[in-house]
Amino acid sequence: MCRLGWRCVHPTEGVPPVPRALSAAIAALTLTTAVTTVTGAPGQAAPTGWGRPHVSAATPTPGSPGLGDSYFPDYGNGGYDVDHYDIRLRYEPATDRLSGTTTVLATATQDLSRFNLDFALDVESVRVNGWVAGFARAGDHELVVTPPRSLVKGQQLTVVVKYAGIPSQTKVYGYTGWTRTADGALAVNEPESTWWWYPSNDHPKDKATWDISVSVPTGVEVVSNGVQPRDPLPEAGNRTRWSWRSVKPGATYQSFLAIGQYDIVTDTAPNGQPVVNAYSTTLGERGPAARASIERTAEIVDWESGVFGPYPFEAQGGVAGPIDGIGFALETQTRPVYGPGFWRRGANPYVVVHENAHQWFGDSVSVADWRDIWLNEGFASYAEWLWSEEQDEGTTQELFDFTYDSYPADSEFWQVLPGDPGADRVFDDAVYDRGAMALHQIRLAVGDPAFFRILRTWTAQHQYGNGTIEQFQALAEQVSGRDLDAVFTTWLFTAGRPEVGATARTSAAPARPASWPKIRAAHDLLHR
Repeated sequence: MCRLGWRCVHPTEGVPPVPRALSAAIAALTLTTAVTTVTGAPGQAAPTGWGRPHVSAATPTPGSPGLGDSYFPDYGNGGYDVDHYDIRLRYEPATDRLSGTTTVLATATQDLSRFNLDFALDVESVRVNGWVAGFARAGDHELVVTPPRSLVKGQQLTVVVKYAGIPSQTKVYGYTGWTRTADGALAVNEPESTWWWYPSNDHPKDKATWDISVSVPTGVEVVSNGVQPRDPLPEAGNRTRWSWRSVKPGATYQSFLAIGQYDIVTDTAPNGQPVVNAYSTTLGERGPAARASIERTAEIVDWESGVFGPYPFEAQGGVAGPIDGIGFALETQTRPVYGPGFWRRGANPYVVVHENAHQWFGDSVSVADWRDIWLNEGFASYAEWLWSEEQDEGTTQELFDFTYDSYPADSEFWQVLPGDPGADRVFDDAVYDRGAMALHQIRLAVGDPAFFRILRTWTAQHQYGNGTIEQFQALAEQVSGRDLDAVFTTWLFTAGRPEVGATARTSAAPARPASWPKIRAAHDLLHR
């Protein structure tokens, strides 16, 4: 996984440079409560008792302009919980103009005088339960919505937002999470992505389902999450509307759009699910390597299901993005998106293993706070080690030894804490590589039967929900019957290279596992 602007672009890939990283200071900015641009007004009175399921004695208050995340406190919003997004768009590849209407179905979790959505494009109008609502801008990505009458805790909300803009030219914190390409665009990013194409409650703690529908000129393809509820529908003006549906709840950053020239290949997985893979026609000589990797998705998911538990979603697949697209890969729900750099040296199934492991660790079980990113990246990286062992290309112990020796004791690598890396190092090498080493040490401490029972219990207990490192440690101790505080503290929360005894190593000078070049090639783009 990768956040646009922080890592992942390889200088030889022909991929445009990603914008500079956001600093922790910017990420930690608290949202100002001052309204900066008023763009709408109610203009219409609501009837007495409008939409109110019951009378509350509480005084309505504004929903919070953030969920208080440790690293990104103004991401997400308080006061409501989203159930579903219906996103209906029109896109013009020639101009990068996007227009649309998003309907947000939600439930008020408090008595509300107003509430926020995370969004950056220009808004034309907002309605709440059919009535025109006021709206204004605040902070860098907040859309403040004031309904014509206060809302009551437990009330069902239908929020309809009409908007338009040019996403690639819309900057928040100095960058855009929308990648324009020669033949279309990619809406793929982490930890924020939706600000440039639909209004949302943008934090993994508020999961929802999606219906995503996009009208484009005929001959242009649109790929997104889940399944197609209907075939592409011809529209007037030589246009075609593509529709996608996700029936399992997901975090907002796991939704995506890939618009452009794609060859779409469909099949059926061993578990009977639809498999949809898409390959940009711009890949040229890298196309066969992309296909040789992504076409193994159903095989890999089948294997991972045996390790982590039943696959949690309704479809499988992958998208090989265009040559001028993104410089990273992202575990977009049901269908990861891969940048072209992964295929420059041939096929690489290890990145497919990594991104599909995220379907369990990151997508189905999401972080409750971005501080807990190890639960995503450490686990997906360790899945690559497990695959290496399965393929007889190096055991997990051999990979631990070689990875450990790859970072000298005085390397800055050992100063980053995988359990609390900081807002500006969420995707640091240590979160991935030391994160995988931490899981291996937990495995050695509890033994294989308990370790794999822990993984399967975690994915089952927290399915479609969220988790924290503390909760994972508690579960690991419960299942194994062991006190694991020393292991977690040493490998996740203590700076410096931990001591590893000779008895815990295969060799004092371990040989390079056969899988290492592929794992390293994938990780050079995954977290650099």
